[in-house]
Amino acid sequence: MSARRDILPLSLPPRGLSKTEAAAYLGVSVYSFDGLVARGEVPQPKVVGGRWIWDRLVLGRSFESLPDKGGRADVEERWKCAV
Repeated sequence: MSARRDILPLSLPPRGLSKTEAAAYLGVSVYSFDGLVARGEVPQPKVVGGRWIWDRLVLGRSFESLPDKGGRADVEERWKCAV
């Protein structure tokens, strides 16, 4: 039997992510991800059938609002102004 992720083509990533997948999507450990969630820096999960699922699109938007190394958030807007 195929794993559930093998059902989708590579061009169609899943919208809902487990905690482990959500942490990997952001490039952090599960421990660090738990801290981000606890501090409200990334969203709380959706609850689907008793499972916690993070929305990949919402995670992407929350990642964009995290501060960069210099402590500034909204890096994308700053780079648009620099061009």
